[in-house]
Amino acid sequence: MTAFFQTNLGIVILTLVETLALLVPLLLGVAYLTYFERKVMGAIQLRKGPNTVGPFGLWQPFADAIKMLFKETVIPAGADRLLFILAPMLTFGLALIAWAVIPVNNHWAIANINVGILYLFAISSLGVYGIIIAGWASNSKYAFLGALRSAAQMVSYEVSMGFVIVTVLICVGSLNLNDIVLAQKHIWFAIPLFPLFVIFFISGLAETNRAPFDLAEGESEIVAGFFVEYSAMSFALFFLGEYANMILISAMTTTLFLGGWLSPIPFVPFTLIPGVFWFLLKILICLFVFVWVRATLPRLRYDQLMALGWKVFLPISLVYLVAVAGVIEYFGWFPNA
Repeated sequence: MTAFFQTNLGIVILTLVETLALLVPLLLGVAYLTYFERKVMGAIQLRKGPNTVGPFGLWQPFADAIKMLFKETVIPAGADRLLFILAPMLTFGLALIAWAVIPVNNHWAIANINVGILYLFAISSLGVYGIIIAGWASNSKYAFLGALRSAAQMVSYEVSMGFVIVTVLICVGSLNLNDIVLAQKHIWFAIPLFPLFVIFFISGLAETNRAPFDLAEGESEIVAGFFVEYSAMSFALFFLGEYANMILISAMTTTLFLGGWLSPIPFVPFTLIPGVFWFLLKILICLFVFVWVRATLPRLRYDQLMALGWKVFLPISLVYLVAVAGVIEYFGWFPNA
């Protein structure tokens, strides 16, 4: 009995250490992504960005966090207090627990489960609940309208993202994320499945309510969308949840289409440049494109947003799914065979 408890305690401690080793850098990454975005947008718009707090403005994320921490959380008189507070916690929490199955290196995942991609898809689908709850619990027509917009947008683009993921799974023959990366040893899926790669990344912009798909927070029509009534740390959790989801979508894009931790230079020894470096570099490139798109493109109209999802992305992803399944069935070919 003692040996049993010692073994289970060791497993719990190991899991806790692995979780902290992932969450601490992730939270720092979320904080400094705000700095990265403001610096990149400043460079694109020919200005400096944050440059006052600390050398080169490097302490700006901590200054923002302290400011939010000491602000008063104002809850509207007619709001549902419990759901009002729960909504941002749910949104931010879901963005973090999705990382449990993301492999940052070969077999480097907190939970290397065989249905990792289904877990990711389920967690990302739950994100809409935090937004709907926030819009309803605020007791504001502007917040509720923004929540309805965001929910319709996220559900619409999840359909095409699902078809893209299924196509990748057909090519691999496995639901394990580690196997999906290893299947790209010879060629990244971004090359043979390039249209689906583009659809997945653009759908990721819509899923995270990023420009040019930030209709949920259209300032000119509905003030700030579903979090218009939020302030202080409750607003900060929504804000950080959006950036955590950006990093998650970038990690999913890297895993599914860009070879994960695999080196883009085959002749470079693995021991010289570890896989974690390549994984983080690819995520950083994807995040740069997120910011680049925001600084470049204007916001779409809502009818254009929905038409793009249902009339363009859905038919293309469905046709590509059928075509890839037909080719694999006819030729009996799998990349990881």
